[in-house]
Amino acid sequence: MRKVLSLALTAALSLSLAACGGNTESNSSSTSTDATNTSKNSNSTAETRTLKLAALETAYGSDVWKEVISGFEKANPGVKVETTIDKSLEDVIGPGMKSGDFPDVIHLAVGQPKGLTETFIKDNNLSDLTDVLSMTVPGESVTVKEKLIPGFTDTTITNPYGDGKTFLMPMFYSPTGLFYNAGLLEEKGWSVPTTWDEMWALGDKAKADGIALFSYPTTGYFDSFFYALLNEVGGPEFFTKAMNYTEGIWQSPEATQAFDIINKLATYTEKTVPANGNKDNFTKNQQLILDNKAIFMPNGTWVVGEMGKAPRAEGFKWGFTALPAVKTGGDRFSYTFFEQIWVPAKAKNADLAKQFITYLYSDEAAGIFAKVGAVQPIKGMASKLEGDNKLFYSIYDGGAKAAMGAFATTEPVEGVSISDTVFGTVDSLVTKAKTQAQWVEAITKASDQLRGALK
Repeated sequence: MRKVLSLALTAALSLSLAACGGNTESNSSSTSTDATNTSKNSNSTAETRTLKLAALETAYGSDVWKEVISGFEKANPGVKVETTIDKSLEDVIGPGMKSGDFPDVIHLAVGQPKGLTETFIKDNNLSDLTDVLSMTVPGESVTVKEKLIPGFTDTTITNPYGDGKTFLMPMFYSPTGLFYNAGLLEEKGWSVPTTWDEMWALGDKAKADGIALFSYPTTGYFDSFFYALLNEVGGPEFFTKAMNYTEGIWQSPEATQAFDIINKLATYTEKTVPANGNKDNFTKNQQLILDNKAIFMPNGTWVVGEMGKAPRAEGFKWGFTALPAVKTGGDRFSYTFFEQIWVPAKAKNADLAKQFITYLYSDEAAGIFAKVGAVQPIKGMASKLEGDNKLFYSIYDGGAKAAMGAFATTEPVEGVSISDTVFGTVDSLVTKAKTQAQWVEAITKASDQLRGALK
């Protein structure tokens, strides 16, 4: 599971993946030292530079990192990569960093349970990676910027301070949207809704058959949903204003339309969802789609792997669509959640870390990642995919627009979490513990408090 996202996206991956245990693996030899020291033997005086990589173990597993690291070490004689790959990465590396032992490069997206990446952003403890964009990809004749799909390094996530500088580099990306059982819709003769009016009509038909219209793994998954919806009701400029806590934005007609849609969707949601919307039981909410007990759920491409061994209804096959448009002919959006890789400001080997990140965008490394479904935002990668992934990553070829970005980074404000306030309240809307008016009031209050704390 991506998070909980709260992009998402809340995605990320990984309440399920962060749920238990983990392993720490090392590819470094016992003679490895850091970049400032040397390793000697009887035959030579060769410098062995050690790069410390910390990466969240997700559904892609740890072996893929081993293969990529092997390629990097072969291309860089004298370099050894020491790895810490763990499902609970924040817990594993946190204590060491408190005592001054920092990894050189960290693969950990925003939106994780402990918010470690967000803490580094808020504390200005990241290395500037803007120069990585102009570095030539190893073994190739193009720069990183030339290789990346446009837009992925122009977001409020990669450029958190609004100064045009990139501090987090995009890694694996997953289009998000509404997943469903295409076999069920074919069996019933139902069409995939292209507008919200069509969605409500389908919800009424499904209800008559004892099927809920909607489910969600946890409220965290409403980040990607909400971000896409804001783009639909008001466009990218409106979305940017909302992400920057513009005064009065939540009382605008566009925001009201978005709130109305989510509140109405709550009434079409399977009633057992809030009780299972946690890291221990979220797969039960996803199982509703496989069992034909609900039609749509917001999710990312990783859900296929998560539910790969789960039982399913006869004739089940994955379907995937962008959010319905707010009006006929209107824009439809699919939010793209993407993971990030970054370098702590106190990393001992920042230059070597940048070389490693640059290598990750090579055809060699991208091909290794793609074998396990970890797709990077590199031009032309979608055409190389097969099966379900080809369906998912082609969503933008069918007319859907990509939404990216998230709430702007602020100085810490005690007791205020915009993600919890905006997304976490959805459970209460479904159970009717809170009203739409109470929800909007809380969002407005949190937004007002964060506006003055913008970095």
